[in-house]
Amino acid sequence: MHRMMDDYALLSPLRHKNNNLKMVIAAFGLLVGVSSVSPIPPLFIALCMSFATVYLGKTDKKAYLHILGAPVGFSLTGVVIIALFFGSGPELFGFDVFGYRFTVNTEGLNMAFLVLARTLGGMCCLFFLAFTTPMVELFSVLKAWKLPDAFVELSMLIYRYIFVFLDVAISIKFAQSTRLGYKDMKTSFHSLAMLSSTLFIRAWEQGEKLFVSMNSRCYSGKLTLFEARRPVKAPELVLTAAYFISVLTLLYLTKNIQMA
Repeated sequence: MHRMMDDYALLSPLRHKNNNLKMVIAAFGLLVGVSSVSPIPPLFIALCMSFATVYLGKTDKKAYLHILGAPVGFSLTGVVIIALFFGSGPELFGFDVFGYRFTVNTEGLNMAFLVLARTLGGMCCLFFLAFTTPMVELFSVLKAWKLPDAFVELSMLIYRYIFVFLDVAISIKFAQSTRLGYKDMKTSFHSLAMLSSTLFIRAWEQGEKLFVSMNSRCYSGKLTLFEARRPVKAPELVLTAAYFISVLTLLYLTKNIQMA
């Protein structure tokens, strides 16, 4: 899945747009979505970011919905819990389970919808970046924004080796499966323990090799990153300004409605 996202980012027409502008758009959507007291602005942000990712970025609809469904499905569990156990006000409906009464009231349901909308808006902003900008270029932007070098370089190494060790884990599990390593519960736990220990040893060995290889290349504590120069064009500024104004206007109007 991570390779597919990187492939879409490399092939996306939005890849050749200014990375700083895309980072600002995503950060703006995240901040507005979190600060909103109504689910309408986050849902509007999610709609705009999805449109930009799928139609402007030429991302496959099925792949986008498939990846988006994972965090949304995970957040639905929390939404159900919020609706059942939080808030107050008039009861909308309820049911009994083994003698315990579970009820859903208006305040809890509103809070649940707000959490779901914020989650959807935030994930759409992040996927907008992931599907339109390669991770290497994102790290270059973070370095240009004067974030600590240790943070940027550790993020690069962690991102790189997560997938290296994931491939190793998949290969080991495949080898175990061909030898009936997961035929029953007891054997599965034993195979999983062997896989975890082997993966830990591989990670340790790979870390030692990386340390030696970087020192042999005169590593001075900083990795050099190059950022492509992509000027921001006038239509992009106009479209971004219109998006910002629309979101802020919607945020202001829904805030007044909420306070009323």
